[in-house]
Amino acid sequence: MPLYEHVFLARQDISQAQVEALTKEYAQVIEEGGGRVGKTEYWGLKTLAFKIKKNRKAHYSLMNIDAPPAAVAEMERRMGLSPDVIRFLTVRVAAHETEPSVQMRKSDRDERRDGERGGFRGDRGGFRGGDRGGLRAGGGGFRGGGGGGFRRDREGDDRGPRGPRPPRDRDGDASPTSQET
Repeated sequence: MPLYEHVFLARQDISQAQVEALTKEYAQVIEEGGGRVGKTEYWGLKTLAFKIKKNRKAHYSLMNIDAPPAAVAEMERRMGLSPDVIRFLTVRVAAHETEPSVQMRKSDRDERRDGERGGFRGDRGGFRGGDRGGLRAGGGGFRGGGGGGFRRDREGDDRGPRGPRPPRDRDGDASPTSQET
């Protein structure tokens, strides 16, 4: 049977217990269709990038599914009818991951990072680049010099100030000879 990873988003105003009940309900649909659900993960209540059906946050849940396509289609049909599910995505995969998903490992990574560095942002101070304040010797520009900035601020630009622009006529042409041809 084909292998699938299925993620669904549930409304923000239902509880975690209700999300887990939804996960069990849809796992039962898969089992009735002749498949099985391997691993399920509750990723938590997360902020959405944009509003979906008037929700700014959603409960995320992952299911690893080993089932025939008809069982997955029936589960998706029921999710489409449910008022609690706002989005879902099913992806066919070659093999399921045995270890926790990236979303579950993220919290472990953050805890390790804070322990190693001694807090938020370490000793860098939060500025971009190595200098504090954004000014470098001989530089210009907005982000601390280097390759940006205004043309006259760059090193090696010895052209001096520009002269006046050539006059333009009413049609916007810079030269009177372009109208003659």
